[in-house]
Amino acid sequence: MSKKVLLCATVDYHFKAFHVPYMKWFKEQGWEVHVAANGNMDLPYVDAKFNVPIQRSPFKRINMKAYTELKAIIDENKYDIIHCHTPMGGVLARIAARDARKNGTKVIYTAHGFHFCQGAPIVPWLVYYPLEKFLSYFTDCLITINEEDYQLAVNRRFRARRIERVHGVGVNTEHFKPADESHKLELKLTTGYQADDVLLFYAAEFNQNKNQQLLLHALASVKADVPNVKLLLAGEGPMKGHCQVLAKELGVEDQVDFLGYRNDIDRLLPMCDIAVASSLREGLPVNIMEAMACGLPIIASENRGHRELVQNNQNGWLIAPNDQVDMAEKIKLLAHNKELRVKQGMWGREMVERRYTTQQVLNEKSTIYSLYMGEKVEGMWAIQ
Repeated sequence: MSKKVLLCATVDYHFKAFHVPYMKWFKEQGWEVHVAANGNMDLPYVDAKFNVPIQRSPFKRINMKAYTELKAIIDENKYDIIHCHTPMGGVLARIAARDARKNGTKVIYTAHGFHFCQGAPIVPWLVYYPLEKFLSYFTDCLITINEEDYQLAVNRRFRARRIERVHGVGVNTEHFKPADESHKLELKLTTGYQADDVLLFYAAEFNQNKNQQLLLHALASVKADVPNVKLLLAGEGPMKGHCQVLAKELGVEDQVDFLGYRNDIDRLLPMCDIAVASSLREGLPVNIMEAMACGLPIIASENRGHRELVQNNQNGWLIAPNDQVDMAEKIKLLAHNKELRVKQGMWGREMVERRYTTQQVLNEKSTIYSLYMGEKVEGMWAIQ
């Protein structure tokens, strides 16, 4: 009988976006792969898919129904490994797997950026910190994706049997790669832009955290000095309408393209010139790693995830959160200096190739998985 792994998250798109190489790896080891998440998306390398009504908010009553369904799935299938992701996926799966752990199931949780972190509001610390610390007692391996979260879990004595750090979810550097000058020009022209347009790119959900308003204000500040700058915003979300109204109010609606949901980011990024990021909180953002892989310099608001990826004067700059003046100055500096854009973009590409490729992260994760794929492993409180 083949061994079985259950992957759990709030929504199934999480696995489509970030975990296909790791599901494929389990299949190559001869394991059955099951997925439990909200949604009906078809996923490759999956033997069984369960649509469980998990909601992002911990205060939604339907999460009780999701817990009951998830526990029944776990009890029936007797998994060897359960790997859960996202805050609510991690909460419900670890609670539901308590009995299974007594019978040998190993539970792994990846924190894709704790909601509580340096500089975070008090509410996440009051709600999520005690919950995550409590659930660490029911976790065989806690995986973090940035240094700040790793140190927080170790120093505050989270009680997972192991605490590990990996370099995010990885970037496919064959799909995300720079375009040469002629190809970049061709992409711009065929997409409707001018040859001398300086294209800024940001792919993110429109919500309070992603803070696209900062970019719109910065764009308004540089409009007179760099009239050929265009801002491309990919994504959907509850704040999109507000941002569209704000762009009109600031007089930059002709310089902003709201692209909506896109599944061709690997084609859009290479034609752009600068990646910008305005979010207040990040774990280890894939959008920045993809932009770096495509050879774009980065201008990003300072937070723990961006600090991992952006080094000032090397592959771009970090700016203070909500500092639209500094954001505007850095945009102008790069817009006027193509040589600097290319230099910083090359440095970022090299950084991704050194640390953040899909294959490198697969090696890190498979090493962790291998600890739990055989006989029972005696864990330790924390392993660096």
